[in-house]
Amino acid sequence: MKRIFIVTGEPSGDKLASKVISKLQKNNPNIEYSCVGGTHLNSIGIKSIFDLKEITYIGFTSVLLNIFKIKNKINKTVDEIIKFNPDILFSVDSPDFTLRVAEKVKSINPNIKTIHYVAPQVWVWREGRVKKFKNFLDHILLLFNFEKKYFDKENINNTFVGHPLLEKNVKSNTDLSNLIKNEKKIISLFAGSRLSEIKLLLPILLDFVKLMNDKFNNFLYVFHTTEENKNYLNSYINESKINNIEVISEENIKSQILSKSIFAVSKSGTVSLEICNAKIPSIIIYKMNFLNFLIVKFLIKIKYANIINIINNKEVIPELIQNECNSKEIYKSVLYLLKNPALMNKQVNDFTVTLNEIRSKTSSADEASSVLLRYLHS
Repeated sequence: MKRIFIVTGEPSGDKLASKVISKLQKNNPNIEYSCVGGTHLNSIGIKSIFDLKEITYIGFTSVLLNIFKIKNKINKTVDEIIKFNPDILFSVDSPDFTLRVAEKVKSINPNIKTIHYVAPQVWVWREGRVKKFKNFLDHILLLFNFEKKYFDKENINNTFVGHPLLEKNVKSNTDLSNLIKNEKKIISLFAGSRLSEIKLLLPILLDFVKLMNDKFNNFLYVFHTTEENKNYLNSYINESKINNIEVISEENIKSQILSKSIFAVSKSGTVSLEICNAKIPSIIIYKMNFLNFLIVKFLIKIKYANIINIINNKEVIPELIQNECNSKEIYKSVLYLLKNPALMNKQVNDFTVTLNEIRSKTSSADEASSVLLRYLHS
């Protein structure tokens, strides 16, 4: 029986991994699995060796504060993988954890094939890391085709699999009449998936809504969040006493609300691809604590935060970062675009061209699972 050990470092990686492994399970029942994962991998019958929350540290400062805990988890994970003796170590995203594990495993047992899904963003900072990956990675799966040049240069086997957020998912329609009333126009708001991000951006976005409400009465503002952060948002918003805000966490409803929106204000991140995929004009916002901002500013080598802007090397989607990320600037930017439909149409047309260039031929999970299968049988 063939064996695969899956290593993830946070919920998004757990979700990505579960989609790939689900594809493998359908036609290949004789594969045994173990993992470091969360609820998504657990839902398809793969138990984690420990709780994923124990290694999900966000930001440079929190990583530094938890460095000994992380090292301990890396060593424990490596020990469990060596005991399990898999044919493939499948690491997904979270490179500061998963790739450290892969490197140690490869040094102990070079026969274990190491395949990594979601390339580290070497085009943002530390491009020199690619030379190091060559020593312990057998194959890397890329979300964006422009990443190939970095790995081709070092002769690292790689495959462009496409970004899963750009795939069309057929979802059932839900009655939204209880949520959307009085024919109000919807503006979708994304404050982030991590509580640290939400605590910084939520007050700013609520002040933005107040500014809009001073001038307009025909908008409904909908916050898109996760189930675990829903209560925090609701309690904070209730204290603000703003009555034209809703909070949603159910995936199917979120996608429908987004598709019915006229505009979106989003934290920088992969969610912006979902917004673009729904053909909704938007602006991008982001703010972090001052120490993290100084570190990032010193390290990164790109001008933009949003992937669409990075690919195009220009601001297709307006960005308000750090000091510019305040309620007044958001209000001015949103109002300017809403008053200029031609600019919103141009934005949609421009990012649609880019999306068409980075879509997978089939699906990201299909492409990734086929690479895994090839290594299992090689």
